[in-house]
Amino acid sequence: MRVTRVQVGPLESNCFIVSDGVGPVVVIDPGDDLGDILEAVGSSEVAAIVLTHCHFDHLGAAAGLVGATRAPLLVHADDAEYLTTASGTGGALFGFPHAVAPAADRVLADGDTVEAGDVRLQVLHTPGHTPGGICLFAADSAGGAPHLFSGDTLFAGSVGRTDFPRGDARALSRSIATKLVMLPGDTIVHPGHGPDTTIAREARINPFWPRA
Repeated sequence: MRVTRVQVGPLESNCFIVSDGVGPVVVIDPGDDLGDILEAVGSSEVAAIVLTHCHFDHLGAAAGLVGATRAPLLVHADDAEYLTTASGTGGALFGFPHAVAPAADRVLADGDTVEAGDVRLQVLHTPGHTPGGICLFAADSAGGAPHLFSGDTLFAGSVGRTDFPRGDARALSRSIATKLVMLPGDTIVHPGHGPDTTIAREARINPFWPRA
């Protein structure tokens, strides 16, 4: 699996371009800086644009990317209604009134898959940061370590904030305990902000990780 990270916007969100190295790509969380994202995509076909949640710093370039590529926009059903207004995305609250996205072309549910070539991303519904927050889990078709695109559910050494509107700290803890704890320890975690980590490292050092 080929994973390219593009750090975008004033909040330094991570946008990921994922492919099998030869076929179409999936773009995850195009938060800002459309030109940088398009440069990273290059001539590849974009099979899908996936939002891990509805916040402005993860979707600010979505409208431009949809317009440039005609790729479908995907988000979990529980966040779909918030994409198109600055009050829904939080952009109005934080001074980014134009950070909105088009309506979703496909709404996702837990267990769904998003595919591009040999890449198969499994949707894990992980509410807490937002009601429709998701992670995307994928085995590496070449036999390498699995990958998890965790959005703002899990960071290196921390978790997403839950003090924003519609945040729920208990739901976030439950999501980690029921969806992420059982993933293989060597899973490479690509978070919505900050550096990559692994499930094993977070189980060892993350103060928010569930422990018996």
